[in-house]
Parts: sequence; structure tokens; C-alpha cells
Amino acid sequence: MKKFLGNEVFLGLLITLLSVFTAISSYQGALAGGAQNDAEIKGMQELNDGNAVYLTENQNIGQDYNYYDNWYLNETERPDVAEYYEFNFSQQLQDAIARDPNTVWDDQYYAEMSAASTEYFDGSEASFKLAADWNQRGDWLQLVLTIMAIGLAFAGWASINKEESNLRAFFSLLSIIAFVVGLLYYFTTPVVG
Repeated sequence: MKKFLGNEVFLGLLITLLSVFTAISSYQGALAGGAQNDAEIKGMQELNDGNAVYLTENQNIGQDYNYYDNWYLNETERPDVAEYYEFNFSQQLQDAIARDPNTVWDDQYYAEMSAASTEYFDGSEASFKLAADWNQRGDWLQLVLTIMAIGLAFAGWASINKEESNLRAFFSLLSIIAFVVGLLYYFTTPVVG
């Protein structure tokens, strides 16, 4: 076993494999970081757009309140003025009155008035979740990179010792263990999408 672990060709192969998997996990980790960044930026854009639309929707709801109040106050005494306000009701307010004139401000009215911002907020939440998934993948690949780099260091230490040395076999064995553990982590890395 000592002779096998200390073999030059075996150590060369081990160094090559550890180097390749170190590079692969580094590259894939960088890709995961880029995808995480893209998803976070998209989430922030959707959140900002949702906030802007939410403010507009709230202004529209406030405008509906004003139109409805003025319509209600003028309905009997000044129908021509009331008609002006009624003409300016949003479609959602008209639909709410048609559903139930006694309960104008129902949940459906508010849901319809805030549909656009809700869509942005849902999209933002999905983007932030995707970013978190990419972050987890990147963290996992960083762990693989670290394990493979440690294995590479052990293989390097093994290669500078003489072939008959017990340290050469010991460091070679440690690098094999690191390689196997790194492969296990690599193949169990979370997949996104």
C-alpha cells in the first residue's frame, strides 16, 4: 500500500484530478455567484417597481374615496355634480358598487386595485428566493473548492517526500480522502432551477 500511495504516476494523477476539480468547482461557484447577483438585482428592481406602483394604487384608491364621498354628498341635492363624480369612478369602484352598493369597499375592490403591485411583490419574492438558492449552491461549491485545495496541498506535500517515506504515503492518503470527500460534496451540490 505504501508503494502504491508513493508512486510518482499515482501522485501525478491525483494532483491532476484534484486540480481539475478545484478549477471546475471554482468556475461553477463563480457562475453561481453571477446568477445570484442577477436574481438579486431583478428582485430589487421588482421591489422598487412594486413600491412605485403601490403608491400610485394608493393614490387611486384615495381618489376613489374622494369621488365616492362627493358623489354621495351630492347625489340627492345636486345630481349634476354627483354625476360628474360618478363618471370619474374607477372601473373597480363601479364593479364594487354593482356587486353590493351597501358594501362598496370590499376585499375584492382592494385586491383589484392593488393587483399590479402584488404581482411585482410576488415576482420580487420569487427572485430573492432564486438568489438564495444560487447563494446556497455557490457556498456548497466553495466548500468543494476548499476541500479539493486542501487535498491538492496534501498531494503536493506527498510529492516532495522521498518515495520510501512514511510521510509521502500519509499525505497521499490524506489527499485521496480529501478527493473522495470533495467528490461526494460536489455530486451532492444543490441544483438550481
